[in-house]
Formats: sequence, structure tokens, C-alpha cells
Amino acid sequence: MTRIGVYVCHCGLNIAGVVDVAKVADYAKGLPDVAVARHYAYMCSEPGQRMIQDDIKAHKLDRIVIATCSPRMHEETFRKAVAEAGLNPYLVEIVNLREQVSWPHAHEPEKATAKAKALVRMGVARAELLEPLEKRKVSVEKNVLVVGGGIAGIEASLDLADAGFKVYLVEKAPSIGGRMAQLDKTFPTLDCSACILTPKMVDVAKHPNVTLLTNSEVADVKGFVGNYEVTVAKKPRYVDETKCVGCELCVGVCPVKVPDKFNEKLTQTHAICIYSSHAVPKVALIDPSHCLRLKTRKKEVCGKCLEACEAKAIDFEQKPQKIKLKVGGVVVAVGSEVFDASEMAEFGYGRFKNIISNIEFERISDASGPTGGKIVSPQSGQAPKAIAFIQCVGSRDKRFHEYCCRVGCMVALKQAILAREKLGDGVAIYVCYIDLRSFGKGYEEFYTRARDLDVNFVAGVPSEIHGASDGSLYFDVFDKGTNKLLEIRGDLVVLANGLVPSADIARINELFHASRSADGFLLEAHPKLRPLESSTAGIFLAGACQAPKDIPDTVAQASGAAAKLVDLLSSGEIELEPLKAVVDEELCSGCRICESVCPFLAVEIKSEKADGEEKVTAEVIEEMCQGCGACASACPTGTIQMKHYTGKQVLVQVQAACAGAEAKGKGGS
Repeated sequence: MTRIGVYVCHCGLNIAGVVDVAKVADYAKGLPDVAVARHYAYMCSEPGQRMIQDDIKAHKLDRIVIATCSPRMHEETFRKAVAEAGLNPYLVEIVNLREQVSWPHAHEPEKATAKAKALVRMGVARAELLEPLEKRKVSVEKNVLVVGGGIAGIEASLDLADAGFKVYLVEKAPSIGGRMAQLDKTFPTLDCSACILTPKMVDVAKHPNVTLLTNSEVADVKGFVGNYEVTVAKKPRYVDETKCVGCELCVGVCPVKVPDKFNEKLTQTHAICIYSSHAVPKVALIDPSHCLRLKTRKKEVCGKCLEACEAKAIDFEQKPQKIKLKVGGVVVAVGSEVFDASEMAEFGYGRFKNIISNIEFERISDASGPTGGKIVSPQSGQAPKAIAFIQCVGSRDKRFHEYCCRVGCMVALKQAILAREKLGDGVAIYVCYIDLRSFGKGYEEFYTRARDLDVNFVAGVPSEIHGASDGSLYFDVFDKGTNKLLEIRGDLVVLANGLVPSADIARINELFHASRSADGFLLEAHPKLRPLESSTAGIFLAGACQAPKDIPDTVAQASGAAAKLVDLLSSGEIELEPLKAVVDEELCSGCRICESVCPFLAVEIKSEKADGEEKVTAEVIEEMCQGCGACASACPTGTIQMKHYTGKQVLVQVQAACAGAEAKGKGGS
């Protein structure tokens, strides 16, 4: 016979403010096999844990039911507590009274208390069938993969490499640096972005523990935490990276011009070029979709770059490569993208040359950009006399993205300050905003600085932007501050486009089984307790792939993710959770349904001959199984069961719920 202890947590007033916890504890005392039942203000606190430990020893408890908040919050805390008292940590059942009872029934205390009793009754019924489980240790690879070469990937790579790990940094662009490499200055200090970033780019490229794989993408991922097998597809540059010295002699003779992607297509480069002036590695790249020789595959068509290259680095015979890597863990740092403002027809982006995005403004303002740092109107090439910055383009908008992009306000303040400093007092500058959110360290002072520079702030969202016959632009905006409808005219409009998930995010989700939140970004395992981890063990998140964020927050998260990965792999072995699927081979018919539904490729079909007959059965690879239960729910014969969540354990909860409903119908509590 089991001896069960039931503990009802007040959770301050989160639970006790709605649920009568004393009544729930008294009710639990009358349930079968319950030896002790108590309620306490904070069961997760040290006194609360000690209460449970003392009762385990004094009352010889062999099962524990804790009615508290979500198991995602403190299940591991309680498991460790009971383990210290000598009880197997998997003999603990968590009943969720906060998220499932008190919060949704905040104005129904009687119904909430009745529901709490029912959930505790169900928890006690399941606890009787819990079985002790043990974790298993496996050795791990001490190599790591970082996906994305922006500031997040660079920071994570340097931290991991400095800790002694072999790092493979994969970047799909020809150079590392990411979005930060395109910026002119950084807020709120107005430091040169390249001055901060470029030394780090060089450091990571030269680090003996880092292998840089640019112009490359992750093609396939297999395995499990500590032992991932990764295939990286490296596209040909048609230039030998070991020979190219970055002299750009080839660029000068190339007859084909193409839009310059790094400069947001504001200018042109050549079919062979170096990605940017700060590119790392500083190696030329040939665009096969524009190169005359590669398009036609005829040697006689063009070979000017081949003739000009003194280092003999041009190699038109390069082929795509498949690089196999074994890594213990992964940091995903694929960043985000800028919202395409052409989706908002009212703002005229793409129709009027003098309407540009904030990232295009960065390239115009940058000394290494297409205008040499001179702020000009693209149509006239002249310095503008009036500039309007429009906030929240694509953000805080139910038509597109309801979330705040976090950086738009500060980027607009920075660009308004730069415009004032570069163009002087003769230019009129307007910032049209919904709300100005200057939330970070030194950000409010930065806002004050912009106001002191005679930047005009208009609390309103502009209507449709129109073009005048003289090439200028104008729009109406209702200013909430003055309750007046204003007409603003200017010859340059800068749209503060929000940040949106990377175009590769769906593929990253599929490759690494990293869940996504409702806004499309990658989802952290827990917003408060595990903000750096994905839902898949060994896969960590860094930077704007998890949510929009600025550079300081990105760097902090990257270093945190690296530290988590160091902690995971440093001992050379890890413990695997025992909550896995198991197959009863005698019942298995080999129908392969489980194999088809497993998202982690953890089910294999094996064939054996016995007594002259072939027996086909499913087998779960324990190391790869993540315990999602998809196979168990799909199995038509119940052959596959989940440890800790067996069919019997779930069914007995349902029966306990039904028994309570039946008793209530007969006048019971």
C-alpha cells in the first residue's frame, strides 16, 4: 500500500486569494492512501521543501502530490527536494492550481475550490501508479555549432572558443557581421558600429578554436543532445579562400554590374566582388547568376577576372561541398529581418524614391556607404531640407505584427540626431510616433538630447503619403499632443520598419525542432527560468531569432547561451531524462505509424527472423527520444507507452474525475 503526502501551496495570494486552500488540504486527507496533507504559503521555499522532506522521513511517504503552480516552474525544484530525502524524484506529481484554477476562475472562488479538489483527487489517483525512474549518463562531443555570424553568433563563438571548445561558426552570407555590420552608429553613445564590431569579427576569424564556414547553411541535423551529427552545405565562391588576398584587382575589370546587397541595393557592385569594405573573410565572391562565364559555361565568353588575378585564386571549377560535423550542442543565432514596408501601400515605399527604410538610411549615413556618409535624398542627390521619420512600420499593427520591435524608437532618435549634426540647423526634422519607448540604460537621456536639438515630435500615425509635382512628399497626421491635424512636407521620409522573423526561421524550426511562438520567433523553453534554451535539449537561442532586441541585450543573451552550453558539455557526459517512449515488442505489428509521426526521428523499424518467420518491430532510440508522446498517441494497439505517462496513469486520472462528477450528481461535494 502506498503512503501519499499532499501539499497545497498558497503561492502567496496567487492561489489562496481565490481557492480555499485549507478546505482543499482537509479534503485531501480523506482520499485513499493519503497519510498526510498540509497547506503552506510557499511550498517552493526552503521551509516548504524542508516540510516535505521531514514528512517523508517521519511518515514514511513513498509518493508526493504538490498542488501548486505549473510544473514548468518548479517541478525540478521539488524533484531535487524529495531526492535529498531519499525518495526517487519521479515519484512526485504536480497539480497545477494556479494556471488551471485560480487564474482562470479568479471571480468564482467556490467553483475554483471545487475544481481544485477534483484536480487533487486526480493527482492522488495518478501518484499511486507512479514508478521510480533513473537517469542515464552518456558521453558528449566537446565540439559546438553556432548558426549565424551576426554579433550574437560572434559573441557566443568567442566565449565558447575561449572556454576551450572547438567551434564551427556557420554563416549563410559571404561575410560574418550580420545586421550590425550595416549600421553607421549605435545608440545611445553614438559609437561607430564598425569600430565595435570589426575587431570582434577579426578575433573570431583568427581564433585557433574557431572554424569559420561562410557562404554556408546547415542542411541536415541528426542525433541528440551531446551527440549531434550536422551536415553543412557550403556554396562555391569560385574563388580559392586560401589564395585570395583581397586586392580587388578582379573587381575593377569585371564588366557586369549587379545591385549591391550589402548597401541595400542603393548602389551597384560587380559580379565578382568583396561583400563589404569590412568583410571577414576578405575574400572575393563570384555571383553565378550574373557572371557571364558561369551563366554560359563557355570559357571564351569572359575571363577577365582570371587574367587580372595575380594570386591565381579564381577557380571556376569549384563545386558545392557537404561538410559533416559532430557537435555536442548548438547555439542558434540567425537573427531577424527588417519588415518589407511595400506591404503598407499607404506609405509609398517602392513607389517614391525619397521614401526609404531605416536600414537604408544607415547605409546612406555610413562613411563606407554609397554616398560616403552624406545624407542626401536618393532622387535628387541633394541634402534634404525636411526629413520625416515614421515609427512602428509593420509593428504594433493588427494587420501585420502586433508586437513592439523594441529598437525602432531608439533608431529613429539616433538617426534624427545624426541628421541634425550632419545637416545643421537648416533642416526640419519630424518624428511621428505612437509611443516613444526609451526603456534602456541611458535611453531617456538620449531622448532628451534629441528634443534639445530641436527635433519635432508628433504623437500620431501619418495618413497616406503623397508625392508633389516638385518631387517633395507630404502627408497629414493628427497630433494627439496638440489635438491638431498637421500637414507635414519633406523631401525625405524614413520608415522605422520593425523586426520580423528571419526568412529561414521555418527551416531552422524543422532542422533543430526548436518551437516557435505565436509571433513567429523561436520559443524559449521558459520565459523566466529558461530564457536561453529552446524546447529541444542542447539547442540554445541567442539574439533576435528569439525576439526583437538591441545590441546590448543580444550580446548578453549570446554570452548566456554560451555559458549554458559550456555548463552542459564541460564534464564530458550528460544525464538523459528517463521520460522516454518504450515499445512492447511482443505486441508490436511493425505498422510503422510511430516512425512516420516521430518529429525527432527517434523510432526505427528493425527486422529479425525467428522460427523461419520475419518479425518486424519498432524500436525507440532512447538518446534521440524527447518524450513528446506523439508515437504513443498514434499507436493503434497501445504497444508504445510513455514512461511516467502510461495509459494506465492517464486513465486512472480520468476515472477519478468521472467518479467525482458522479458523486457531485448524487449530492456529494
